[in-house]
Amino acid sequence: MRTYLLLMFLAAAVTMLLTPAARRFALTFRVLTPLRERDVHTVPTPRMGGLAMTAGFATAIILGSQIPFLHEVFSNRPVWAVLCGALAICLLGTIDDILELDWMTKLAGQVLIAALMAMNGVQLISFPLFGLTIGSSRLSILVSILVIVTIINAVNFVDGLDGLAAGVLAIGGASFFTYSYLLTVVMDSASYATSAAVIMAGMVGACIGFLWFNFHPASIFMGDSGAMVLGLLIASAGIIVTGQVRPNLLEGDPIITSVLPLLLPLVVIVIPLVDLVITAVGRILHGKSPTTADRTHLHDRLLDAGHSHRSVVLVLWAWTLLLCAVGVALLVVPLHIVAISGTIVALLLVLVTAQLFPGMKRPKGIGVPGGRTAVDDGIKVISRGQYVHPFRPTGKDHREDSQDT
Repeated sequence: MRTYLLLMFLAAAVTMLLTPAARRFALTFRVLTPLRERDVHTVPTPRMGGLAMTAGFATAIILGSQIPFLHEVFSNRPVWAVLCGALAICLLGTIDDILELDWMTKLAGQVLIAALMAMNGVQLISFPLFGLTIGSSRLSILVSILVIVTIINAVNFVDGLDGLAAGVLAIGGASFFTYSYLLTVVMDSASYATSAAVIMAGMVGACIGFLWFNFHPASIFMGDSGAMVLGLLIASAGIIVTGQVRPNLLEGDPIITSVLPLLLPLVVIVIPLVDLVITAVGRILHGKSPTTADRTHLHDRLLDAGHSHRSVVLVLWAWTLLLCAVGVALLVVPLHIVAISGTIVALLLVLVTAQLFPGMKRPKGIGVPGGRTAVDDGIKVISRGQYVHPFRPTGKDHREDSQDT
């Protein structure tokens, strides 16, 4: 455990040290998130924090490879494939942060990176439910690509408020780390060193280090260079650990414990996944493309209902923590105890949420260009002029009709 905590500390420290440099870089080259009608930030904000996060994660992985305890982990290809994939998708995200790629180009890059990872060992080869095995290596690669790309974009969708994505992934990553570590203990493995635990330790540290600068009011955003990396890491950890469970050694219902390796990665990102589905369906029902950018995300609806920026983030963190805790508890606690305890905590959380957020209506125009003056978490929101992207022609903000993918 001390080795994993060391990796977390290294990732957090490097991220904290490099984030100011990433911010200065973004300001120098004017890589800023513009002010659009659907946004809630009040000034153009640097958005290349993902560079520092990826550097923190990579440092933890590279230094971790020199620790004897983790020798077996780094003797296999998957961890190195994940590191290379993280660096590649950070580069793709950085290019998008600077040049704002169209969604098809970005998706093509994601598929290519996921395919290279799958061909180098990050493959969903078997499902633990009834010993189901994917029929061929080609199908295994295709399924793995689908899982990785879906989760990358689900995480990218939730990155809409200060500290939301970093906090959700820190909570989810810590839960997945706990699950991976407990799995080796419960199954009496010869070594407690696992690839998934190493990946999650590095990711959690990077998220914690970045939150120092990203919690509301954020001085920098992670951008696609960060959000896509986090999605890739959590997806890779889920794929790597799937199929390593022996259900007869776990507590609870055999079917539940068999599919737990598949469920937990989804639980970690359940909020962005639900948001992804509901938002896409709603856009289709209104005759829009499912990738059209607008203010129909879950966090946008909560803000429009009158909740403050920090309150929305904290309540989404709380629900993520509850769902992840239930998922991890299923590994070692009987199902009926988890169900009863989880229901009680969920009801209490509903009551607290209702008490804190009575559903006041947010005055129309606040928080958008040209909106009236208001105060959100002690910060005055005022009307502001049109943002001009340094690499685009002047005129109407071209991102109004851009895609989220």
